[in-house]
Amino acid sequence: MGMNLLYSNDRKGEYPASWYAATAQPLDRFPALTEDVKADVCVVGAGYTGLSAALHLAKAGLNVVLLEAQRVGFGASGRNGGQLGTGQRMEQDGLEKLVGQEDARKLWDLSEDAKTLVKSLIAKHGIDCHLKSGVAHACFSKREMAEEHAYAEHLQTRYGYDEITPLDLDGLQAICPSPAYKGGSLDMGAAHLHPLAYALGLARAAKSAGVRIHEGSEVLELQEGSTARLRCAGGTVTADHVVLACNGYLGGLNRQVAARVMPINNFIAATEPLGEDTARVLARDIAVADTKFVINYFRLSHDKRLLFGGGESYGYRFPSDIEATVRKPMLEIFPHLRQVKFDYAWGGTLAITMKRMPYLTRLTPNILSASGYSGHGVGTATHAGQLMAQAIQGQAEGFDTLSRVPAPGFPGGPAMRAPLLALAMTWFALRDRLGI
Repeated sequence: MGMNLLYSNDRKGEYPASWYAATAQPLDRFPALTEDVKADVCVVGAGYTGLSAALHLAKAGLNVVLLEAQRVGFGASGRNGGQLGTGQRMEQDGLEKLVGQEDARKLWDLSEDAKTLVKSLIAKHGIDCHLKSGVAHACFSKREMAEEHAYAEHLQTRYGYDEITPLDLDGLQAICPSPAYKGGSLDMGAAHLHPLAYALGLARAAKSAGVRIHEGSEVLELQEGSTARLRCAGGTVTADHVVLACNGYLGGLNRQVAARVMPINNFIAATEPLGEDTARVLARDIAVADTKFVINYFRLSHDKRLLFGGGESYGYRFPSDIEATVRKPMLEIFPHLRQVKFDYAWGGTLAITMKRMPYLTRLTPNILSASGYSGHGVGTATHAGQLMAQAIQGQAEGFDTLSRVPAPGFPGGPAMRAPLLALAMTWFALRDRLGI
C-alpha cells in the first residue's frame, strides 16, 4: 500500500481539529492491547460499523474484543456531514435495474430499517447528538428538479414512502436562499446529527454492554483459520469470528476488499457563529445535499455555525489549505458569505465502491467485512454492524441481501485505483462545471 492512511493525514492517537471534536463530550482513552486474549468475536475498527456490531453482539451475550488503531470514532464516523439519508446510496430505480424488483424492495426495507435503528439507538442509550429531522435535496437546473420530483413520486407510488415534499424554485428558496438552486425536495423522514457525539455514544453503550475496547491497537496481521488470530504490536486476539469494519482505513489487511473499496478524501469547514444571520443560509434547521457529482452538503450546527462540506482533492494527502478547498464551493452556493471566517476546517477519509453500494462479504466462513458506504454511512454503517452481528448468530438474511449486490473491482486493482479515480473524478467535476 505504501502510505498508511491511518497516519498519513492525522496525528497518532488524536482526533482531527474539527468542530465535532471541539464540541463532543470526550471519552477517557481506552487502553491499548498489551496481552494475548481470547474472544468469541474480534471486531476491527471502532467506527459506526464496528461499534454497532460489537454492541449488538455483546447484547446477545457474546464475548467481544474491539480493536481500534486510533481513537473510537476517529475516521469518517467522527468527521462526516452528519446526514442520515433515506434509501440506499444508489437510487431505487437504479437498484431495480441492477438487482431486480424483489431484491430492490428488500434493499429499500433494509434502508428504512437503518434509519429506524439509528433513531432507536439514540433514544435507547440517551445519546445526546442533536438529532433533527429533515434533509433537502437541492438541484441546479429545471431538468434535475423534474428528475428529483419524478423520483419522489416513484418512492411514493412504488414503495409507499410519503415523507418527501417536492419543492419548486420558491419552495426551495424559502428554506435555502441560494442563487445557485432552482428547486428540489424536502425529506422529513431523513435526519441530521452530530456524528462524533453519536459515535462516542455508541462506544459508551458498547462498553456498558461488556465490550472490551482497545484504542491505539492497530491490527498488523490477520491469520485466517477455524479460529482466527489477530496480531497487534502489544498482544494478540484469538477469536472464533472476525468482523472487519475498517472502511477507508483497511490498508493491506485483505486484498479482496481492497480491490473493491477505495478510500477518497472529503472536506468540511465550520464558519464562525452566524447569529441572526442564519436565515440567509437556512431558514429551517434541516440539512441540504445537492446534485453536484462532487457533492456539496451543509447544515447549521447547534451553535449557529454553517457546517459546509465540499471540494475535491485527488490523491491520498489532504490539501495543504483545506479552508480554500471548501471556501470555493461554499461561495458558489452562498456568494454573500465572502467575508465570513472559518473557525475549523478538516478532512476525512471515506470509502466508495464502483456501484456506490456498500460491500458486505463473507471472506471466509468466520470472517465478515462491511465497508464502502460511499457517503451514506451514518445509517448504512450502523445497520451493517447489526446485520453482521445477526449473521454471526446464524440469521444472515439481511446480510445476504446486501452481499448479493454486484460489487465489481476497480480497474487495475489497488495499484492503479488512485490515478484512475482521479481521472474519472476530474472528468465528472468538469461535466459539473460545464453543466453537461
